[in-house]
Amino acid sequence: MLDAFTKKKLEKVLDKFIDRQIPIHLREELMIKYKFRGDTLTLVQDRPSFVPGHRVELPVAQFRFEDKLWKVYWKDSKDRWHLVEDIEPDENFEKQLKIVELDNRGLFWG
Repeated sequence: MLDAFTKKKLEKVLDKFIDRQIPIHLREELMIKYKFRGDTLTLVQDRPSFVPGHRVELPVAQFRFEDKLWKVYWKDSKDRWHLVEDIEPDENFEKQLKIVELDNRGLFWG
């Protein structure tokens, strides 16, 4: 389980990341959120639905802290998470987040 200090540190990193990703004028429409569950952190995109007045959350990537290393997962169309095997597990969360941000294979941001 991630301790409170580690979570706070991750929240600061993620808040900076989100500020860089979404232009100010779009922040009411498009949001990036994160959710902690145990040793798992999930990035989620929140956007308007096709149904007026409703929003939809689309999972982007999942980071799992296992054996003191961060592993990166992507979600398929059947809502199953898969390890991204060509992203080496790393103790540096920011490095893993940067790989997801760049998304060279188109697994995360479509």
